[in-house]
Amino acid sequence: MASISHLNQFPCKTLSVNQSKTQFTSKPAISAPNSVKIGPKRIGKSWIRAGEFIRERRSFRVRAVNDDEWGPDKEEGPYAAAVAVVEEAKPAEPSEIDRLKKALVDSFYGTDRGLKATSETRAEIVELITQLEAKNPTPAPTEALSLLNGKWILAYTSFAGLFPLLSRGSLPLVKVEEISQTIDSENFTVQNSVQFAGPLATTSISTNAKFEVRSPKRVQIKFDEGIIGTPQLTDSIVIPENVEFLGQKIDLTPFKGLITSVQETASSVVKTISSQPPVKFSISNSKAESWLLTTYLDEEIRISRGDAGSVFVLIREGSSLLTP
Repeated sequence: MASISHLNQFPCKTLSVNQSKTQFTSKPAISAPNSVKIGPKRIGKSWIRAGEFIRERRSFRVRAVNDDEWGPDKEEGPYAAAVAVVEEAKPAEPSEIDRLKKALVDSFYGTDRGLKATSETRAEIVELITQLEAKNPTPAPTEALSLLNGKWILAYTSFAGLFPLLSRGSLPLVKVEEISQTIDSENFTVQNSVQFAGPLATTSISTNAKFEVRSPKRVQIKFDEGIIGTPQLTDSIVIPENVEFLGQKIDLTPFKGLITSVQETASSVVKTISSQPPVKFSISNSKAESWLLTTYLDEEIRISRGDAGSVFVLIREGSSLLTP
């Protein structure tokens, strides 16, 4: 991309002409004897007047050219047009908020959404959260419900109630794939969802709730329904040709017939279970209500604090911050 830069004015030199070295040819009947009349005469871009050499100020123009349009420039008069090309402007430096968000997300690495965070890491995360909250671009989140709207992925929490769910020890062979919260600001509903993945199936557990705005930052949430999603089983089981056990390789080729039989049975089970609707159950107890305070909100990240003093950091689905 071409740009125009300022050019310094070219310096002009003032020259003097020694009359004693200037030769003139006298013409008869024009001047008195032994006298010389010097009149102004233009020489190129200069004038000679009364024995002085005065250079006329030179004019020039500046124009921009594209990088791929270099070629011979057309000269105008004794001086060519001055052409300036500068490099494309560098991208803007990230803002302080962008740097804080990047540092906060980086600090989550290896914490398993907060479950495995050390005390030192927790202290670092709390400090970064505090700095972001001080720069909150949305001081009244409940007045910007369209910004709250959408699906948010849980990246970190200090809520101890979720730790048993996240712990691998209490969920053998099961991995928590995703914890999310979906807000529908038009209908004032919230859905919390946890997706699980096992060796043969994936499923989810969700809770549906209604929320009411209580202040510019606070909403009251009341859960009314739970849903256990229909398990989605894998229709094939991939078994390696051999496995290593106690330092010995065991050939699994003789088991191919059995494996084929298991695959056929799994395919039949998948068709049966997938046709069943999800299981729904009502939620009605004293713990079905809570409140949530949003302390930071922008297009990518949301920080909320719960009534138990816990903190939640969520990232909007599709944000580049979710990319490792």
